[in-house]
Amino acid sequence: MKNKLIYILLTLASVITYGQVNLSLDADKTEYGGKDIVNLTIVLELNGSDLVQQTGFQLPDLSKFNIIGSGSVTNTVIDPATNTLITQKVSRIALEPKKKGKIKIGSVLVTVNNKIYKTEPFDVNIRDIVEKKSLASNTSNEVYLNMEIEDRDVYQDQPTVAVLKVYSRNMDNLRKVKNIRLPQQDNINVHPINFNKSEIDPSDNGNMASQVLAMFMVFPNEAGYVEVPGVSASVSTYSNKNKIVSNKVKLNVRKLPEGAPDGFTNAVGNFNVSVYNTTKEKPEAKKPLNVVVKVAGEGNLPDLVLPKIASSPDYEVFAPKITSKVSPGTYGIKGEILANYVVIPNKSGAISIKTEPFAFFDPENREYVDMGQKKLDVNALSHDQVLESRSTVEKVNEYTNNLLETVDTPVLKTTSFKVKEKSKFHWNILLTNIAILVGLFIVYLLFKTWQKKRTLVRETVSQKPLGSVAETEKEIRELLKTDINDYFGYLENLKDNSEYEKFFVTLEELDQEVRNQYFQSSVAEFKTFLEKHKGSAVAEQYASLQQKIQMEKYAPVKTHDGIEELLKTIVNLYSQISK
Repeated sequence: MKNKLIYILLTLASVITYGQVNLSLDADKTEYGGKDIVNLTIVLELNGSDLVQQTGFQLPDLSKFNIIGSGSVTNTVIDPATNTLITQKVSRIALEPKKKGKIKIGSVLVTVNNKIYKTEPFDVNIRDIVEKKSLASNTSNEVYLNMEIEDRDVYQDQPTVAVLKVYSRNMDNLRKVKNIRLPQQDNINVHPINFNKSEIDPSDNGNMASQVLAMFMVFPNEAGYVEVPGVSASVSTYSNKNKIVSNKVKLNVRKLPEGAPDGFTNAVGNFNVSVYNTTKEKPEAKKPLNVVVKVAGEGNLPDLVLPKIASSPDYEVFAPKITSKVSPGTYGIKGEILANYVVIPNKSGAISIKTEPFAFFDPENREYVDMGQKKLDVNALSHDQVLESRSTVEKVNEYTNNLLETVDTPVLKTTSFKVKEKSKFHWNILLTNIAILVGLFIVYLLFKTWQKKRTLVRETVSQKPLGSVAETEKEIRELLKTDINDYFGYLENLKDNSEYEKFFVTLEELDQEVRNQYFQSSVAEFKTFLEKHKGSAVAEQYASLQQKIQMEKYAPVKTHDGIEELLKTIVNLYSQISK
């Protein structure tokens, strides 16, 4: 009985220890000074080969910190005592506190085998912090840049994608971020993917909104720990212009494996090399040929060293003209680069034009690919052989061209004509000019007489007795009335040129002009006026239009279709009001 009890306990212990998941979140200390960095360490330990991590680490709300860096490492070992696979993933996050006092750090979540695990929340105490001046007009409108690079463990010259985001408590500040400058450093090559702004993502707790500003690729060209400098931008307001800088990100750049082929320089990706002749005429000795070396594929295409045409006594080669057609891809920059060479054969006969050896490293398969030398076989003809190989039509054309160039035929000659000058004086021209001057003088006298009569009529009309108050008000309204069609045309031009700020300023001027025609100073008074004189339907349309104008004016992203639909509504309603 005693032996059975021991066996049962051992069985339960083995079941408990098998498939165990440990998740922890710790800070390096509990109290920090004003300039200290808060370092958080997340450790996930999986004991068992059947455990699968289904999601990444879901971080808590860290809006009270600036994320200045992060990194992770994964280790896998087998326990020799129990023959159990142990996988340990460690992530570090460096935070800069924004304010002092006790700050609560929430739980980290992760899903393993359809079960959610979380850590316990804890508090950190921040002593007196160095206050930073706000970049916007007040402390509630601060703007922050954050550069995120998910894949930080890459090979040398292998690309990794960086995403630039902007954060602010005030959504209106997001559209003020301009003049984005990507990082520049000797040990990295940076190529933009796009600068398209995404839709604004409001935060869960309502304190901070975010928006993607740009995406770019980073190609580290040296091994080791490479720090990507921050991205800078400017925040433009009406009063001043401030510069903001994002966080720095450190990359773990792995050195390329040993055993690289002789033709390998720095090509990392997947490429293909070809060489061909683009000259339409038959190859001839001592005459130039246009030879193109094309490298196509995807990887660090804009930065790789192109294979050159190898030197040879059979031909003379000159420096190439480089042209490229590239675009961002999934695993780097894809497209093709063309090196256009001028090659002159030194002799007639068979000539082999060869390129230098070329090889590249494939990071997906983690192996080198040797493309070797590419060659172009050319049969250069002598001048006599070229003449003999011409067809009858080509010989006739050459004979005709030589004839036209050397023989001066009468049919092709032109005669130049000159107008002879006459010394006789033309009295008719003089009399005609005098008659024109007399006619212009008579027209001037008639105009002055008509102007005097018009002045007398105006004085007579001004002496008429004044009418009623309503008639006087109507006359004044007619004098104040503005042709709103001019506004409509100007708004159409602003809409087509995407000048949306001027569009809404002009729209306010139009509304003010229309209200002035009816002696109404505010929008509310004008709405009441429309209800009495134009009907409740027009008044409701006017109120609805004002709300729509405000929504479009302060929308973070303005679309051409939305502005065009708004302009149609404006034209229809204001034309109806100004009748």
